[in-house]
Amino acid sequence: MGLEHPLVRDVFPELVSELVALLEEEGESELAICAWDLRLVAGCGCTDAFCQSFKTEPHPDGQPFGPGHRCVPLSPSKGMIILDVVNGKIMYVEVLDREPLQDIRVGGNGPATQVTPGPAEPD
Repeated sequence: MGLEHPLVRDVFPELVSELVALLEEEGESELAICAWDLRLVAGCGCTDAFCQSFKTEPHPDGQPFGPGHRCVPLSPSKGMIILDVVNGKIMYVEVLDREPLQDIRVGGNGPATQVTPGPAEPD
């Protein structure tokens, strides 16, 4: 993956600070370190207004995660945050039932994708 995808900490600094703190609380220090360098690859593409989830890595072969996958549910004060982790790498951040982060566009080499709130749509 190239550097064309913005760092999540540059786009959502409060969310990354919260992720790091929540991961530390869960005893997930290695993931807490990794959370600092996550890249915002794409929105989830769903049409649910309560969802602000996003990919931090491309899915393997465009498919679900497969072997080495685990879910890491966190306990934020509001809403839900669940991480999809494959072999120690955070691949996807589920952000549900929370106030909107902000409306940003990510893209890289292809058309930009709306990350929050709502569905992913090309510009």
